[in-house]
Amino acid sequence: MILAFDTYYFDNKAKTVCVEFTDWNDSNYKFQTEITDNIEEYIPGEFYKRELPCIISLLNKYDLKNIEVIIVDGFVYLNDENKFGLGGYLYEKLDRKIPVIGVAKTNFATIEKNKKSLLRGESKKPLFITAIGIELKDAVQKIQNMDGEFRIPTLLKELDRLTKEE
Repeated sequence: MILAFDTYYFDNKAKTVCVEFTDWNDSNYKFQTEITDNIEEYIPGEFYKRELPCIISLLNKYDLKNIEVIIVDGFVYLNDENKFGLGGYLYEKLDRKIPVIGVAKTNFATIEKNKKSLLRGESKKPLFITAIGIELKDAVQKIQNMDGEFRIPTLLKELDRLTKEE
């Protein structure tokens, strides 16, 4: 099983959604949602402190032995010296047992060698892929193979929509 997580923040709360699917080119999914109260304030460079507890809380509803990989909205690394971003901290929290792929819509300039740009469909604007526990080129290929003809894969676009849905 493949899991993808995203979180939306509102009124000192966070809505975290996990989309579960089995094949990289699949458009069928199941999802779970959780609202968290009293979340951490946003601190630049320490975003993981805000979002990681939300992901872990929802992840506790799954049998970790069945998870092939986890996708997060963001970065695994924040620089080329392997400073962890959200994805890296998640990987560590999971005892380095489940690979994590970061898919970001916005570039992070302090990282070059540990990230790859991915153009999907006819988009001129890339996604930025980082990974840990899986080769970066393999992670890029998996995101490339996801269903959808546009920049953002169908399931990741749906995930974003679900986080904002009331």
